[in-house]
Amino acid sequence: MTTTASTTTTISAPPEHVWALLTDADWWNRADNGVVDVSGTIREGQKIKLVSELDPKRGFALRVAEVQAPRHMVWTGGMPLGLFTGRRTFTLEPAGDAACTFTMAEAFSGLLAPLILRSMPDFQASFDQFASALKTDSEA
Repeated sequence: MTTTASTTTTISAPPEHVWALLTDADWWNRADNGVVDVSGTIREGQKIKLVSELDPKRGFALRVAEVQAPRHMVWTGGMPLGLFTGRRTFTLEPAGDAACTFTMAEAFSGLLAPLILRSMPDFQASFDQFASALKTDSEA
């Protein structure tokens, strides 16, 4: 797998509080987090659709593949037969009594990954914007 972007920030809020926002599609849709729209229910095994400011004309069909509340969540999506697969990981690690470290990373794999990755935008600024919005709203 090739990681294309990751971001980490310390949030002055307990993991459970941050998790509540991270798994709330309404928060995703109203926050200044680089996301235009999330539709669906953010729960393990569910399908969601994400539209990013990076490419607002295109929606990405994703599956909430793993959930270990309130610490870890994985979304996956891509092409059939594993030709191209994306894996977005969200992690919350406790950092004291009322704080946590949030990390979000995106990794891609598959036979077509080298070709497709050349045409994809840089996710870093979008990931940093997301982490900043999550921090701001969690600490509010």
